[in-house]
Amino acid sequence: MIFISEQDTIAAIATAPGKGGVGIIRISGKNLQTLAKHISKINEIKPRYAYFTPFYNNNNEIIDTGILLYFKAPNSFTGDDIIEIQAHGGTIVLQLLLNRCIELGARLALPGEFTKRAFLNEKIDLIQAESIADLIGANSESAAKMATRSLQGQFSHYIEIIKQEIIDIRTLVEGSLDFPEEDINFLQDAQIKNRLAKIETNLNNILITAKQGSILREGITLVLIGAPNVGKSSLLNVLAENEIAIVTDIAGTTRDVIKEEIILEGITIHLMDTAGLRETDDIIENIGIEKSYHSLNIADVALIIIDPREGINHKTQQILDKLPKQIKKIYIYNKIDLINELPKVTYINDKDPLIKISAKKNLGIDLLKKEILNQIGYIGEDNSLFLARTRHVEALRKVQQQITFAIETYFYLDLLAEHLSNAQFHLNEITGEYTSDDLLGNIFSQFCIGK
Repeated sequence: MIFISEQDTIAAIATAPGKGGVGIIRISGKNLQTLAKHISKINEIKPRYAYFTPFYNNNNEIIDTGILLYFKAPNSFTGDDIIEIQAHGGTIVLQLLLNRCIELGARLALPGEFTKRAFLNEKIDLIQAESIADLIGANSESAAKMATRSLQGQFSHYIEIIKQEIIDIRTLVEGSLDFPEEDINFLQDAQIKNRLAKIETNLNNILITAKQGSILREGITLVLIGAPNVGKSSLLNVLAENEIAIVTDIAGTTRDVIKEEIILEGITIHLMDTAGLRETDDIIENIGIEKSYHSLNIADVALIIIDPREGINHKTQQILDKLPKQIKKIYIYNKIDLINELPKVTYINDKDPLIKISAKKNLGIDLLKKEILNQIGYIGEDNSLFLARTRHVEALRKVQQQITFAIETYFYLDLLAEHLSNAQFHLNEITGEYTSDDLLGNIFSQFCIGK
């Protein structure tokens, strides 16, 4: 078993694999002056100066010529010494330079290890660390903007305000418990209860914003279901703006789940076109139908496509009966061009939308896209939104629950103190002031090597 120490000097290629004009080697550790001197032959390297220099191997042969930068701890990204070598972006030359760093005592960095060290050295909190990965992985302009806001500390700032308010109230509560002889007049101070109510309101607002950020980061899964030949594949092609699925008049053409991603208002929509749901003796088609039902269990929204000439008949009702209770539903009357109707949105049972469209004629598609966003509760981008993860939303819900309990147990100081302590604990989980090694390992393992 190899022991990995946070004190090791680490090195990695920080630029993307492949050939390019410039490639970067990043090195982080303690007292890197000696390593820099051996690889560049520069006797004294000043922090934050750019040196144009040859880089040498252990035989004093020049590997390449480029720029060397030195950032002295703690004034660096990781909080440790950092050296960056900017060389030509060839695969071989970068590997030779990396090998030289390893010869001089560095080890290959683990995925996300530079960012993890920045977190451990308190240069950034856990939200900001996660937002670096989210910014790199952003697949829309909106996601990139919101990840940048989180990286700049907007989400952390909101959390810190609530946490400080909880700490202030905890101080009063625990002071009453620890020094009962002082007769602190806490319980009769209406302002304290009002402060708890204000925390609850602020939490609700942050939770709404975090949910929006989570939707934008993680996207939603949308499944198209219905009987054969109702136009599921045609609708998939229209939404994807590409001929993804084969469209014919033959029932059972789609025999497997077809997956495609689209961007809608900055949100990644994971589309799944499924086999037409019907009774059949075809073994292969039955496998596709089973996969269709499985897709429903992982979907957020079901687009239930119906032929308007038949309406919600017995076959459609059988499909509806198998839908998971938690899934959001949008009913779609496709092929309205065949019955001379116009695109329209109505509602079934005053709850589930029914949209009349024609995928073939591209009618009503904008109405459908708008309703998809309505169903997932996305309100659109604004400057207050930040990118969030599912774990953030779950932790905020736990904080919300503890504050509700705190308000309900206001007159029982010991219970009130416990609920406030629990609320602070869950806030600390978000920013990383308290977290498990397993969680840290999971978060940073999702980074690329060199970041």
